[in-house]
Amino acid sequence: MDEDLECVVIVPVQGAPHGKSRLTVPGRAGLSRAFAADTIDAVMRVPSAHLVVVTPDPVLTRYARAAGALVVPDTGAGLNAAVAAGMAAGVPFGALPMAAMLGDLPAVTPEAVRSGLIQCAGHERAFVPDLAGTGTVLLWSRDGRLQPAFGPGSAAAHEALGYVRCERVPSHLRLDVDVRADLAVAIELGCGRHTAAALAAGALSHPVSHEGLG
Repeated sequence: MDEDLECVVIVPVQGAPHGKSRLTVPGRAGLSRAFAADTIDAVMRVPSAHLVVVTPDPVLTRYARAAGALVVPDTGAGLNAAVAAGMAAGVPFGALPMAAMLGDLPAVTPEAVRSGLIQCAGHERAFVPDLAGTGTVLLWSRDGRLQPAFGPGSAAAHEALGYVRCERVPSHLRLDVDVRADLAVAIELGCGRHTAAALAAGALSHPVSHEGLG
């Protein structure tokens, strides 16, 4: 991403043990952390992106800080409140555009993140929908004043708020994993190293440790 597209990226992560409640697989907590770690890695490899992670999870807090991200505690008030907390924490970076990106994108790559940001940067307000077209994986505001409406039907909600839909980005960015079928698609696309390691562990009968996220 070019220097003039420098921005703050907020990644809210519910974290273990409560994350991914609809993903009915053994070791769900470990997979949830692995998804988040791969998302963090992808954003941190976009040079002009300043990452703010909002999470209550101590393991992910340590991992994100070690990676160089600014970490804000999540108060448990929901995804939109977490984005608001990230916006407040991102103020010291200056008057930069802000984006909010989901933390459950195990197949996301730095190139996909960059592509999404570039597509959105052509508009004052924009968003990237999920593969189903009904949800939102990335929300963008050039003036840094996000108005998040994450939740069921968030794509329509964001369009109603004036955000422009940007779909011409790699599927790796648009795939958020909520259920088993999503995970199967992520495996086909190619998962990040943490998710791949968690899957290679087999049944995932135990959560991924902090060392596993190193």
